[in-house]
Amino acid sequence: MAGRGRAPRWVVGVLLAALTASAGCGGGSGTDSASGDVQRVLDTRAAAVRDGSEREFVATQAPATLAAGERAAARTEFRNLRGVPLADWTYRVTGLHRSGDRATADAELRYRIEGYDRAPIVTARTLSMARADGRWYVTADRPAKDSSQQLWEQGAVQAVRGEHSLVLGVGRPRDALRHYAELADRAVPAVREAWGEEWSRRVVVLVPKSLDGMAGLLGAPASGYRGIAAVTTGEAGGSAKAPADRIIVNPDAYGVLGAFGRQVVLTHETTHVATRASTSAATPLWLSEGYADWVGYRGTGRTAPQAAPELARAVAEGRVPDALPGDEDFGFGGDAGSLARAYEGGWLACRMIAERWGEVRLGEFYRAVGEREKRAGAVEAGLEEVLGTSLEEFTGLWRAYVRDRLG
Repeated sequence: MAGRGRAPRWVVGVLLAALTASAGCGGGSGTDSASGDVQRVLDTRAAAVRDGSEREFVATQAPATLAAGERAAARTEFRNLRGVPLADWTYRVTGLHRSGDRATADAELRYRIEGYDRAPIVTARTLSMARADGRWYVTADRPAKDSSQQLWEQGAVQAVRGEHSLVLGVGRPRDALRHYAELADRAVPAVREAWGEEWSRRVVVLVPKSLDGMAGLLGAPASGYRGIAAVTTGEAGGSAKAPADRIIVNPDAYGVLGAFGRQVVLTHETTHVATRASTSAATPLWLSEGYADWVGYRGTGRTAPQAAPELARAVAEGRVPDALPGDEDFGFGGDAGSLARAYEGGWLACRMIAERWGEVRLGEFYRAVGEREKRAGAVEAGLEEVLGTSLEEFTGLWRAYVRDRLG
């Protein structure tokens, strides 16, 4: 299940930082000089991360003769981060709010994971600064308001590499992380077979310790993701320059799934990674989520009633849906049964296209809809151009298909 259709939180954070960049105190030469000094400290801090130098990193936190607690915190932060295979790490100061020897810096943190990110992840940070012995030091480095946590802020990161995957986890046994890598390594070829080659064919999976950890990575309340096994973050319509997506696991919900369910979930989320560049604001959730489920179940031999039990129950009670699921039906915070029926309805729509028009046409239809800039008319145009049908006729066929397969 993927959060999409709006700018990801790290993009929102960057925009907010840019809008507030002029809000620093003063604006005279004193503030300008302090901004330059703070930028140089952060440049040193970034170089320490890139070079793997704990000593240089800790030295940016506080003078050696002062603030032992802050230096200990810096060591912990550096060691938590050490397990992440970084290709790059930089800061850019966007605003400075100074009061004497204290200051708060707004900054963009940009980083890339080696072998996976073709462009940097950008996240807004707020850094508390203190001046001592004629220079500035970092006393705290935290997410900016409305920005999400990073995995290493939750504990020491362990990395497990698979053939097509990188799994980064906190507070999880290494064997458990290896299991995630094995699932992802099976998911990537399955998605490639269904969707094609035009994507990175690699995935990054983040495994926090708990649901609360997942919520922190998403910058959202935990209550909205209870029972959701995993989500994919990323930028809809992402180009080749867009950062790689992240599959974020909810270990609480994922842990109660059986082996089959775990594989379907990872394949579903990997499909979102593959289709991201062809997914836009024009793509309805019934199509993006239905297609991801179609790939997840493809070749498993599961029957429609087995894969769509909630919708099958509704059909048995005479409640065949009148229309394809709307985006509002996919809200995580709503009724669980309604959410399940929305996913199942989208899956059956994609399954019907694959059976009636062929798997190739299903992919072409997905791409055709995503090429549109606006939602209005996008599905109708894709249906006519690729499948030679209208929305009204397609909906009637889908309703009959639902009754036939689940009745």
